[in-house]
Amino acid sequence: MKHVIVYAHPNTESFNHAILETVKSELEEKGHEVRVRDLYELNFNPVLGASDFISFSQGNTPEDIKEEQEHISWADSITFIYPVWWAGLPAILKGYVDRVFSHGFAYADGENGIEKLLSGKKGLLLSTMGNTKEAYTAGGMFEAMKKTADVGIFEFTGIETIEHTFYTSVPSVDDNVRKQYLEEVKEVVNRAF
Repeated sequence: MKHVIVYAHPNTESFNHAILETVKSELEEKGHEVRVRDLYELNFNPVLGASDFISFSQGNTPEDIKEEQEHISWADSITFIYPVWWAGLPAILKGYVDRVFSHGFAYADGENGIEKLLSGKKGLLLSTMGNTKEAYTAGGMFEAMKKTADVGIFEFTGIETIEHTFYTSVPSVDDNVRKQYLEEVKEVVNRAF
């Protein structure tokens, strides 16, 4: 199976990076092909600008978008690994979705509504957060984040969301909990693939 991991955290010493390394290692050990798109390392431009719209309207795709779309097209599975910032995707990942999952590539207008152009692909989301599980549950945040990412991005474009896992209180838990979280990451990967 071919996997693209879209990774969105600026700190290579972060727990998100440990999740990335764990997912990559587990997939490669199972014989899967893995490509990592580290948005900060790539210095990906997240701003969907006027020039992008002009290019799209002329039937052209900007080179940086085209390159990312080629990775998405190649993949059987797309994994997003990111911290939750202000109840959503980091700006760089949101901008990646805005620019790469574009009309005509990820979805199109069809006779009977939206055509989901990424159908047949699987999606996995692994998110870290600073607050407690109780705080996010009480506020309905887990369901809201699943609705916007799982349904609003993946399912809207035809990607089947396999799982969206949240790892809470990451800055304040001890190393034993982080190790437990990484074991859970392995379980998620093995269950999904």
